[in-house]
Amino acid sequence: MESMTLTGLLKHVAEKFPSHRAISISGKFDITHARLHDLIERAASQLVSAGVQHGDVVALTFPNTIEFVIMFLAVIRVRATAAPLNSAYMAEEFEFYLSDAESKLLITAKEGNEAAQAAASKLKIPHITVTLPEADSDIAFSPAPPESNLQSASEIVNDPSDIGLFLHTSGTTSRPKGVPLSQLNLVSSVNNIKSVYKLRDSDSTVIVLPLFHVHGLMAGLLSSLGAGASVTLPSAGRFSGTTFWSDMKKYNATWYTAVPTIHQILLDRHLSKPESEYPKLRFIRSCSAALAPSVMARLEEAFGAPVLEAYAMTEATHLMASNPLPEDGPHIPGSVGKPVGQEMAILNENGVVQGPNAKGEVCIRGSNVTKGYKNNPEANKSAFQFGWFHTGDVGYLDSDGYLHLVGRIKELINRGGEKISPIEVDAVLVSHPEIAQAVAFGVPDDKYGEEINCAVIPREGSNIDEAEVMRFCKKNLAAFKVPKKIFMTDSLPKTASGKIQRRLVAEHFLAQISTAKVPKFGA
Repeated sequence: MESMTLTGLLKHVAEKFPSHRAISISGKFDITHARLHDLIERAASQLVSAGVQHGDVVALTFPNTIEFVIMFLAVIRVRATAAPLNSAYMAEEFEFYLSDAESKLLITAKEGNEAAQAAASKLKIPHITVTLPEADSDIAFSPAPPESNLQSASEIVNDPSDIGLFLHTSGTTSRPKGVPLSQLNLVSSVNNIKSVYKLRDSDSTVIVLPLFHVHGLMAGLLSSLGAGASVTLPSAGRFSGTTFWSDMKKYNATWYTAVPTIHQILLDRHLSKPESEYPKLRFIRSCSAALAPSVMARLEEAFGAPVLEAYAMTEATHLMASNPLPEDGPHIPGSVGKPVGQEMAILNENGVVQGPNAKGEVCIRGSNVTKGYKNNPEANKSAFQFGWFHTGDVGYLDSDGYLHLVGRIKELINRGGEKISPIEVDAVLVSHPEIAQAVAFGVPDDKYGEEINCAVIPREGSNIDEAEVMRFCKKNLAAFKVPKKIFMTDSLPKTASGKIQRRLVAEHFLAQISTAKVPKFGA
C-alpha cells in the first residue's frame, strides 16, 4: 500500500539515500533526504497538535522556499489536503479560492501575506506562519501549537485514496474548477515523469517555476525528490535570470524544466550576456505552452542539450505526453511526444477512437487522472464521457504515436503557461459601474505565446477611458491576468445568431492594429 502513495515513496527514498542532498537553498544551506523526512515528520506532528485532521484542506501561500516544501509534504503526511495558492492573488481572489476549497487553515511564511490574511480573517479561517531558521533547527510555528508529541505523526498511515493536493484549473464557462488529486494520482505522475526522463539519484535541477503550479511542483520538485535526486531553490524564492546559470553550475544541475517564456528569457540573456561556459545537461524540458520549433532549435544550439517538449494539465497531475530522451527515440519539433504511463486516444464527438493522423479530441485515462472536479457535476459530465477524460484540446497521433496539437476547443488564454479564464476577466471588468459590456481574448505574443487584450463598451453617458479600466483591472486582478491592451468601442462583432464569440472579437480588433492571426493553440 505504501508504494501507492507519494509519502510512502519519499519515506523509501529517505531510507535508500539518507545522506544524498535533497534540497539546497542557494547560498544558504543543504538538506539531505533523511533530514527532510525528519523535518516533515516533526512538522506533521505539530499540525496534529494544531488540530489538523484527516480530510481537512490546508491552504499554503509561499514563495519557493524550504518552508513551503516541508509544510506541503507535512500536510499530506497527516492525511489532510494541501491547497497551494499564488501569493500574487488579490484579497477577493484569495477569498474565492479559500472558500471554494473549504480551507480549514491558512499557512504562510513568517512575513505573511496581507491579501491572503484579510481573506482568511473574513472567512474566519485561522492563520499560522512557519519558518526554518537553520538547517539543523526545527520548523517554528507561530502561534505555536499546544505541546506536541513529535512522534504523533508516526502512527498515521497514508492511503492511496487520500486527497493530497487540491488545485484550481481555469474554466472557460465558469469560475475556476477545483481539482482534487489523490496520493495515487501524485505517485503515479511522479513515477511517469521519473521513467520518461530516467531521473536518478545522481540528477540535480534548479527550480525555476512557482511551486503553487502543477508543473513546478510535480515535474521539478516532487519527481526529483521521488528519484532520490536533488533540487535547488533560488535564494530569491523565485526564478532569476541573473542567478540561474550560476546556481545550475554550483549545484551540478543535469536538467531543468520551464515554460517557453523562461526559455526565451534565458535565450535573450545568452545573446546579450552569454556565460563563459554552460553546464553539460542531459536534457532541457519545455511544457505548459507551445514551444515554437525555431525557439527549440535556438535553445539546443545555445545550451548544447536536447530540448524535450511535453504536454500536461492539472487534471492529469501534470504529465500526459513527452518527447523521449535521444536514446529512446527522436524528439520532434512541433509535437508534444508520446503518451507516458497512461492510455491516450483521439476521439470524435461520438466517442469513436480515431486512427493515425485523424484529428479529434485528445482523451486520456490512467491512475494519474483525477476522479473528477469538486462539487461540479456539470463539468464532470462533459469531461468524463465514453470512459475517458476529455482534455478539450484537438490533435492527432501520427503513425509513430507522436501527439500533434492543432487547435483547442477551450477558450482559455495561455499566457506563458498561466491558463487564464477570459470569463473571469470579463466578470471583473463588468463589475465596474461604468462598463456595460466587456470581452477578454487572447492575442499572439512573442514573449508569452499569448497575451490578454479586452474590448470594453462603456455605459451610456460614461467618460471612462483606457487608463481607468487599466487601473481598475490592476486593483482587482492578479498582475498576470491584467489585459495588456484595452480597446474602447461602442459595439462588438456578433455571429449570425447574435452571439458574441471571442474568436470573432479577437480577429476584429487585431485587424485594426496588425495582420496578425489569432493563434489556434497554446498547450
